[in-house]
Amino acid sequence: MSTPIDPGRTQPPPQASVGELFGEISKDLSTLIRQEIALAKAETTESAKKAGAGAGMFGGAGVAGHFVLLFLSLALWWALGGLLGGEGLPALGWSGLIVAVLWAIVAAVLAAMGRNKMKQVRGVPQTAETVKKIPDALKGEDRP
Repeated sequence: MSTPIDPGRTQPPPQASVGELFGEISKDLSTLIRQEIALAKAETTESAKKAGAGAGMFGGAGVAGHFVLLFLSLALWWALGGLLGGEGLPALGWSGLIVAVLWAIVAAVLAAMGRNKMKQVRGVPQTAETVKKIPDALKGEDRP
C-alpha cells in the first residue's frame, strides 16, 4: 500500500524499478524548472514596467529642464532689453522668470519620482540569484 506524500500524489511502491524512480525524478525536475522560468518571466516583466515608468519620468524631467533653460533665457533677454533699451517691459522678464521657476519645480518632482521608480527595479538581480541556486537544489544542499 502506498502512503500519500501530498494530496494529489502517492509515494512509489518500495518495489519500484530504477526506471520508474528516474521518471518520477525527471518529472519533478521538469516541474521545478518550469516554475523557476515562470517566476523569472514574472519578475522581469515587473522590473521592466517599473524601469519604463522611471525612464518616462526622467524624460519628462529632461523636457521640463529644457523649458527652464528656455524661460530663463527669455527672462534674461527681456530684462536686459528693458535695462538697455529703455523701451522694454520688465514685467515680461519677471513673468518669464516665474514660468521658469514653475518648470524647475516640475523637473525636480519628475526627477525625484523617476529616481524612486528606478530604485524599485530589483527583479532581475533576484531572478539571477534564484537561478544560481538551482544546481544546489538539485544536489539537495540548502545554502542561504
